Amino acid sequence: MLLHEFDPSPSAVLNPSDICQPLDGCPKAAVSCFERHTFQRMVERLGAVEIGRISCATFEMPVYRAEYQGRAVALFQSYVGAPGCVGALDELFTLGVEKVVLFGSCGVLDKSIQNCGIIVPISALRDEGTSYHYAPASDEIEVNPYYREEFCQILARHGCSCVEGKVWTTDAIYRETAGKVQRRKAQGCICVDMECAAVAALAQFRGKAVFQFFHGADSLDGEAWDKRGLGSQYNLSEKDKIAQLALELAAEI
Repeated sequence: MLLHEFDPSPSAVLNPSDICQPLDGCPKAAVSCFERHTFQRMVERLGAVEIGRISCATFEMPVYRAEYQGRAVALFQSYVGAPGCVGALDELFTLGVEKVVLFGSCGVLDKSIQNCGIIVPISALRDEGTSYHYAPASDEIEVNPYYREEFCQILARHGCSCVEGKVWTTDAIYRETAGKVQRRKAQGCICVDMECAAVAALAQFRGKAVFQFFHGADSLDGEAWDKRGLGSQYNLSEKDKIAQLALELAAEI
């Protein structure tokens, strides 16, 4: 299979450094999230200032600088989907970011995980294509080798808890069939997303530190799909608290 044709060369014909250059004053730590309402509220709450942009054919994504607990932090809204997300993060690293805290919603495969409940992935099933360009072929990849203990301490300070487990990373939103869901659950997956495995492979390949976590949204654990709190516009006050957890970790690392 072509996906097994991993090339470990750090340089490609087209590289992120061909598209963007290091940014003066770029913070070393960044917080990135997928949901636009939560991201915009974070930018406004912190009075963040735009310091650069990452562009694609469809739109431009501003990169902001903010102060949180006396520490400079970059803010960046991520693409949904592994190829765009990884490409943008690769460019973010080129700007000067070294560490990223990335969070967003996921579908749960265990309905006991509450809406907006915190999930920390420790491994990911690689049911997408992007990760295979950054790491040798395998069914799974380790997630979050850094900062899990620090994040758990932050959760404890806020009286929060989390569920740790395996995530199923897929790139086909409408092909999460009942049979596949049952097979992924049998393999130990507790949730499903579209980026985690690829981001973990990117971080490993580039030698960067990325911490990823989710908050539970819709549920695929049943005969029918349950929307629950899926949607960028829902549960905003709860998601503001989740964003604060990410900011606190970024300020500590």
